[in-house]
Amino acid sequence: MLKIYFLLFMSGGIPVAIAMASASLAYILLSDSTLPPFVVIHRMVSGIDSFPLLAVPFFILAGNLMNNAGITTRIYNFALALVGWMKGGLGHVNVLGSVIFAGMSGTAIADAAGLGTIEIKAMQEHGYETEFAVGVTAASATLGPIIPPSLPFVIYGMMANVSVGALFLAGILPGAMMAILMMMTVAYFAHKNKWGADVKFSGTRLFKALSELAVVIGWPLIIWVLVDRFGAPAQLTVFGALASLFVLDKIFDFEALLPIMTPVLLIGGMTTGLFTPTEGAIAACVWAMILGFAWYRTLSWKMFVKVCLDTVETTSTVLFIVAAASIFGWMLTATGVTADIAAWVLGFTKQAWVFLLLANLLMLFVGCFLEPTAAITILVPILLPIATHLGIDPIHFGLVMVLNLMIGLLHPPMGMVLFVLARVAGLSFERTTMAILPWLVPLLIALVVITYVPSLVLWLPKMFF
Repeated sequence: MLKIYFLLFMSGGIPVAIAMASASLAYILLSDSTLPPFVVIHRMVSGIDSFPLLAVPFFILAGNLMNNAGITTRIYNFALALVGWMKGGLGHVNVLGSVIFAGMSGTAIADAAGLGTIEIKAMQEHGYETEFAVGVTAASATLGPIIPPSLPFVIYGMMANVSVGALFLAGILPGAMMAILMMMTVAYFAHKNKWGADVKFSGTRLFKALSELAVVIGWPLIIWVLVDRFGAPAQLTVFGALASLFVLDKIFDFEALLPIMTPVLLIGGMTTGLFTPTEGAIAACVWAMILGFAWYRTLSWKMFVKVCLDTVETTSTVLFIVAAASIFGWMLTATGVTADIAAWVLGFTKQAWVFLLLANLLMLFVGCFLEPTAAITILVPILLPIATHLGIDPIHFGLVMVLNLMIGLLHPPMGMVLFVLARVAGLSFERTTMAILPWLVPLLIALVVITYVPSLVLWLPKMFF
């Protein structure tokens, strides 16, 4: 009956979060359940009473600060210098920009709304079809929650009781593979349509961009050598290296060195034990404020207040969904639905690869109708026990789940990225949907590889955890 109540509320056009909470309350009131109605409120409050969830508002705030401090423009210009001279250059810029911005925002919607506005406008001005610009922007936006930091990973880590830091590390190699597949798709369209470069090749500009990249890669290696090999004090070394970054940026006037360092600082801090993922979210906010207020001076206090209010609004929405999904998931478990599903699946197959295939199909379907946060909160109690029973690593399964749900963001009827890009590009909902269809190919290829090659996901977490 619980599922029937939920479907009835959903069919009436009630928002997903309210439908889940209402279905749980209706089940308690109208069935023979001995549970008091107050349990709905109690479980909803318990669902968000979690230390890891404190990372949610801070990662949202960090992404909003980066967006409003003009960081997105710097990232775009850096990507343009690095790959804009290639055939189909702005398509490659689109993908690379999303890879970099993914290390700051942690959400696909922030990527689509932030960088997407700049990228689609630039591609239209350079003669690209709007449909192609929307398609590549939508596909690359899915990198936001795969490359750390990631809000869905925080939610999954809390629900599955696994390390959020390990999940962050698990997303690095799959995110890189997805970016390569998308750039190969851009190259295919460029070859097919005989596109040229979008900016003139400049050796000086490329060398400067490569120098920034070299600093980003070399900086953590130098710290590791100084601390691990020569026994230098860790905190003193990190602060000294940070000071050197500002000096280098001032001398060489780099385009986006300091913003690009955001994911490096987060992952480095978490793997060395300098801070937890939750504290890392606060560190990301502090870093964004230093860049916006003190270094680039593109943030004003008036803008900061607006950003904070936007963050409060977004956080309230996310946490209400988590709270509603928490009572719904708990009710599914309490009424034996999860146990029945587990017994049915294990009676149907005991092969891990068959279960993963079925789970992928289910999550792709669910992702079309449910917001990722709600879907994760509902699906983890149902699917994770089966995955664990079949010997599937929960870190690996978490990445598979998040990627499925990110692909769902590109699908009607509930795909939020679809709605955002339709509004940004001024396209109809139908044309936006058709524009995204070719880009499902690289995403589904990536999903198959990530699902059935777990070593790609687990290599980095096993190295550091």
